[in-house]
Amino acid sequence: MDEIQLKEIQEEEMINNAFQELLDSYLATKHRKKIEIITKAFNFAKQAHKGVKRRSGEPYIMHPIAVAKIVCTEIGLGSTSICSALLHDVVEDTDYTVEDISNIFGPKIAQIVDGLTKISGGIFGDRASAQAENFKKLLLTMSDDIRVILIKIADRLHNMRTLGSMLPNKQYKIAGETLYIYAPLANRLGLNKIKTELENLSFRYEHPEEYAQIEKKLAATQQERDALFKEFTDPIRKELDKMELEYDIKARIKSPYSIWSKMQNKHISFEEIYDILAVRIIFKPKELQQELNECFNIYVSISKIYKPHPDRLRDWVSHPKANGYQALHVTLMSNRGQWIEVQIRSKRMDDVAEQGFAAHWKYKEGGGSEDEGELEKWLHTIKEILDDPQPDAMDLLDTIKLNLFASEIFVFTPKGEIKTMPQNSTALDFAFSIHTFLGSHCIGAKVNHKLVPLSHRLQSGDQVEILTSKAQRIQPSWVNFVSTAKAKAKILAIIKKEQRIAQKEGEEILNTFFQKEDIEPNSANIEKLSRLHKMNTKEELFLALGQKMLVLGDDDRNILKEKGSNTNWKKHLFPFGSTIGSIIKQNKGKKESTAKEEEKKTEDNNIDRKKPIKLTEETIEKNYIIADCCKPIPGDDVLGYIDEKNRIIIHKRQCPVAVKLKSSHGNRILAANWDTQKTLFFPVNILVKGIDNIGVLNQITQVISQQLNVNIHKLSIEGNDGIFDGKIQLYVHDVNDVKTICNNLKKINEVKSVSRI
Repeated sequence: MDEIQLKEIQEEEMINNAFQELLDSYLATKHRKKIEIITKAFNFAKQAHKGVKRRSGEPYIMHPIAVAKIVCTEIGLGSTSICSALLHDVVEDTDYTVEDISNIFGPKIAQIVDGLTKISGGIFGDRASAQAENFKKLLLTMSDDIRVILIKIADRLHNMRTLGSMLPNKQYKIAGETLYIYAPLANRLGLNKIKTELENLSFRYEHPEEYAQIEKKLAATQQERDALFKEFTDPIRKELDKMELEYDIKARIKSPYSIWSKMQNKHISFEEIYDILAVRIIFKPKELQQELNECFNIYVSISKIYKPHPDRLRDWVSHPKANGYQALHVTLMSNRGQWIEVQIRSKRMDDVAEQGFAAHWKYKEGGGSEDEGELEKWLHTIKEILDDPQPDAMDLLDTIKLNLFASEIFVFTPKGEIKTMPQNSTALDFAFSIHTFLGSHCIGAKVNHKLVPLSHRLQSGDQVEILTSKAQRIQPSWVNFVSTAKAKAKILAIIKKEQRIAQKEGEEILNTFFQKEDIEPNSANIEKLSRLHKMNTKEELFLALGQKMLVLGDDDRNILKEKGSNTNWKKHLFPFGSTIGSIIKQNKGKKESTAKEEEKKTEDNNIDRKKPIKLTEETIEKNYIIADCCKPIPGDDVLGYIDEKNRIIIHKRQCPVAVKLKSSHGNRILAANWDTQKTLFFPVNILVKGIDNIGVLNQITQVISQQLNVNIHKLSIEGNDGIFDGKIQLYVHDVNDVKTICNNLKKINEVKSVSRI
């Protein structure tokens, strides 16, 4: 037997073992056992992908098997979804069509595979317009069948787990897209475990050094945490045993990505994060109806042992989050003087928290039916966003992120009903969420019985009464102080409708004027009037006439009756009889060709995208531009972005602008590495906080200027009630210089925290 045959036999064995593992996992679930169709889907996909390899070198079929396993074990879906996962790349990568899938596996599986094919290759195309279209497709398929997005998330999770075999610039594109869209989407669908893993994997590929440092510090402090966990939970266990409850107590450790995010946002060190450890109590209620009561009984029992924090009780049991999450969060003071969060949830609540909406299906009558009833409200929101008249690419994305991934607030109607709204919602958003009539005639609101304007931002717990007047009309400025997609879409739709009516009236006014003055109603005359009144289009002219902002008089008649006015002009702004639609179409064509030219220009750039670009003293000054938004310095994790003018801009990888660019223009992202020799200087800002004593400023400047010989460019410092806050701008060579400065400043007794901002 030669080496090739041996390799083929080994690969065959590996594929069959992986499929057997999938079957075993499926048989262990509560779903109806449909082994035959799953085996049929596996054999079909295996044949379709025969001979194809992944970038890592393993047979391609291993990827669909892995995705199907995630769908089954980590999301908890049944045979329809498992078959769809096994077949998810068949239509895109082989000659088989959706019709073939439908004939062999039925319309439901074909519909899901079709949905997955439409949004393949990542959500985003190479241009923002294509990106919006693909994102729209994704959301449309979601509202059609939620399993499409659940399988897509499983597909992305497996791609992230095997991202190591990709080129660095592709890693940044995929990791950026994952953090911007997929992780929040998984969170919104209640897939907490998957959300955390997606965030950590993205963090690991984008910031490998920081990831390794946090992992190392977590490992070093593990023993200390274990001792604290045991000491803290022993009295709780005794109390729960007295209650004769069946329970499990787990330690929940904050993820590396969450720790890093907190360090970045709060400008604190690892050692200053006090909520790395949280405790989770998962109990099995004696009766399902008693779940809620049992949660509060446990809370009452443990708050007798430890003092609870008065402002940190979070009741997600009575008011579940929009993604179905339920739990009671309480923060208790441990005997070591440390606040520890305790999450109390039943086994059912825990399943929903880990597996999201899919877990609801387990607890439905006749277990295992994949019913999407729980999602109706959310899918309704998606449909509203898609009804938005003309969403611009990035606007659409931001609207969706704002509405679907936003934190929630709970507000009450005058009758005491609870409404869930996205954070930053205004009184006007609330009015539109109840009814379009209420929103369009809203003149103000009473929040907690106090009169407030339409733009007033609501807080959780507010009671809101909307005040209306039949005389009130929608104002164009209203768009600026609503944040929900529904309100924005309704306002724009009503304004557009009113404009259309006014345009029609304006056209009739103009025709009557032409008839009365015996002037020919041709496009030349319409254009002449438009120019006279400084209108860019005939539609603007009609609108001004219809809204009575313009009244036609003697001047107009005299201009139009001048000799030669009735002859057609050589160049019409709008050819007579052309419709608005055809004009929009022409403009759209122009935009698309411009986008294609831009894309070609990007491809013509003579950079080898497969290799990271080297940032040396010479190239930084000649070839690259350091981004103003994040001002990276040597040692920072960075990437390059080829802009429309073919310039290469260097951004920090975590810069908010770069995060958007990775998601929307992934094809223009380049991997970049520093290779500087401490000859160039870069500006950095350092934040210093501490106790305000006499001479502290002198000590700080001495450390920086005399000990370290660093040039201070700007310094602003302010003392208040015995503490000081200072911002210092310095010129340094690289990140190591910043670390040295920060470490030396921390040695000053009065200085309590130093961080780069």
